[in-house]
This record gives sequence, C-alpha cells and structure tokens, in this order.
Amino acid sequence: MSSTMPNQDNSLIVACTVSRDVQNFDLLIEDMELALGENWGDLGFAEALAFFGQPEAQALEFIALAIDETDEENLVLMGEIIGQAKARKIKVILIAEDVTPASLHSLLRQGADEFVPYPLPENELAEAIERVRAAEQAVPAADTPQLQSGNQKEGAVIVVHGLAGGTGATTLAVNLAWELATSQKENGPSVCLLDLDLQYGSVATYLDLPRREVVYDMLTDTDSMDDETFGQSLVTFEDKMQVLTAPADMLPLDLITSDDVTKILTMARRHFDYVVIDMPSTLVNWSEAVLNASHVYFATIELDMRCAQNTLRFKRALQSEDLPLEKLRYVMNRAPKFTDLSGKSRIKRMAESLSISIDLQMPDGGKPITQGADHGVPLALSASKNPLRREITKLAESILELGDDSIKAA
Repeated sequence: MSSTMPNQDNSLIVACTVSRDVQNFDLLIEDMELALGENWGDLGFAEALAFFGQPEAQALEFIALAIDETDEENLVLMGEIIGQAKARKIKVILIAEDVTPASLHSLLRQGADEFVPYPLPENELAEAIERVRAAEQAVPAADTPQLQSGNQKEGAVIVVHGLAGGTGATTLAVNLAWELATSQKENGPSVCLLDLDLQYGSVATYLDLPRREVVYDMLTDTDSMDDETFGQSLVTFEDKMQVLTAPADMLPLDLITSDDVTKILTMARRHFDYVVIDMPSTLVNWSEAVLNASHVYFATIELDMRCAQNTLRFKRALQSEDLPLEKLRYVMNRAPKFTDLSGKSRIKRMAESLSISIDLQMPDGGKPITQGADHGVPLALSASKNPLRREITKLAESILELGDDSIKAA
C-alpha cells in the first residue's frame, strides 16, 4: 500500500482509499490489502482532487471513499470528489460509519456506485469490488437505440414546465412519456423523453438511468450531430422509450442556443411519434424555441401565492415577446379533493384573478410518488392504482385519441 499520493514508482495502482485519515478505518486497510495486495494507494480528500488530474489516475478502477460522522460537515467536498471521479469513469465505493441516512442518500444520488457499512462485514468489500468491475465490463449495446436515417415521423412535441419548484413537472413528464410509450402492448407509439434542465435535471434519477458523457458532446456540437450521434446520446428504458438525460455535470443553461435546441427537437421529431420535454423552471434564451416548436405546453402550478405570482410573471414575459400563449395548458398539482368545496372555490378565484384556465387538476399522490422516484420506476410499475397515475393515464389517452394532427392544431 502507498501511504501517500500514488506514483509510478510503485506497482500499478488500480484503486485508492480516500479519507480524512485512513488509520481510522483499520479494517478497510486489511480488506484492501487482501483484495488488491500492493496495488492500491491512500489519499486525503484534497489530495484526491489533485490526483484525479494526473496521468497516473487513468489506471484507477475505483476509489473507496471512507467517511464517518465527522465528515458530514463536508458533504459538498464529498460530492465534489464523487463528481470528479465519475467524470473520469472511476467507480466509487462509499464506506460509511455512523453517517445519517440523509447524508448517505445524498452521496448515493450524486453518483456513488456501492455502499458498504463500517465496520466492514466479512467479504463485503471484495464483493463490492467484484460488482463495480462487472458493471464496468457489462455495457449492453441494447441501451443505445439504432436510429434509422430515413425516418420522417414529424412527431408531436409535448412540453412540461414547472412554474415553481416541487409542482410535479418532472413527475408528470416522466409518467406521461411512459404512459404514451406503453399505451399498446405491441406496435405502440415511439416516445422520446428529453431532460433539458442542464443543471438540476432529475429524469435520470426518476428512471434510474446512467448519465452519459456523450450528452455533453452532442449538446456542444449540434452542427455535426447526425442520427448516430443523437442515438448514442439516448438511453433505452425498459425497451419501451428513449431518454436523453441531463448531462453528468451541472452546466450553465446558456451553454446551448435556440439553434441548438431547434436542431435537437427536429432530430427527435423525425425519429419519434411523441417528444416529451422536461424544462427547467427558469426562462432562458432558448425557451422561445421550445414554446414555438411545442404542440402542447403544460405549465404546472400549485394552489399557493408563489405559483400565482410566478404565473403572472410568466404570462407577462410571454406576452412581452408576443409568444403563443394559446399553447399553454395550466396543470394544478396536488389539487383539492372533489369534496373539498373550499379548495375548489380557491382554484376558481385563482384562475379568475390570473385570467387563465386551469385545464387539468392532478390529485396528491402522497408518499408513493416520492418512493417511486427514489426507486427509479414510473408510477405504473410502482403504484399502478395511485390516483395521480390514473389521471396521467387519462391524459395520455386523451392525447392519443386526438392524434398528431389535432394536437398540432391545438
């Protein structure tokens, strides 16, 4: 083992422990030596970030990030280490002692591949190493769809835009896309789900999909994008629909332009019957391109003052640019129950005061909504009888009944 930063004078270093002080994890030292012999090193947190940029780091297969309750004060740094490792295709095994579930959840969501509690159960580290190595070798070709260059579908574009955080926009986009894709057992419509929230996009999390590095390359070079490049950027979910996840790293929203977005949408429409887009809540310079290309533009809101104010500002912004407000369909998330007359009255007053029509009212699906998202599966697979799922199914059926021509005329 190397007790300092790894170097080429030692045996080939294929893994490193990363910790505040590896001596606090003596069992980890023993298990690393048992699994790897002398082919591993030890790094501190700051040393790891520096080492990732060195040529020697290219040989790393994985890091074992060891933390305890003291390190919870530095979760941002831990997340940065995980992010830098993943950006270089280095697997991350998280070793944690007395760390809160919330902290573990946060680090796993940021990309840690495996979690092993400390003190280490017998053979658990060796099995985790085997799993990350197997995952590295098993990259199924079926995950990348083969797009036909001759396709000319001109699919319908359905957009979902949350006018405030937590209004269920991503939940609606993911589940609507899934309901459209699975509407028929055979020969159903082809569906592509695009996550255009370049910073906080969570479609990949909601469907437990990997974030591909090639997405960034495609977004930043749309001039050379062709059918093959676009297809490589997509990930197949359950052999039913294709998904363009948000990039692995947080990117500025102005990284892409209106021309870039137009090219991506044109490509997607050519290959798919329905293109569902999950938008960032922020209005950006290419929002106009998405609105103009859309056939239906769902704006999700809730029955509160922040959504009322945001809706008013959203309307004014679109009106100032003379954009097509008629495409908007307002969706009330967590709508009052049928018997809640007071809540129904509040919705009516809100719509009247904002001079809008609230076309859809989605019920509160409760904890199963969050649980399904955390498990990475649509509601149809995790809570098929949930009232929210039923309403989304009805929405998908109405879209399918209308057909492309009617949607385009909407």
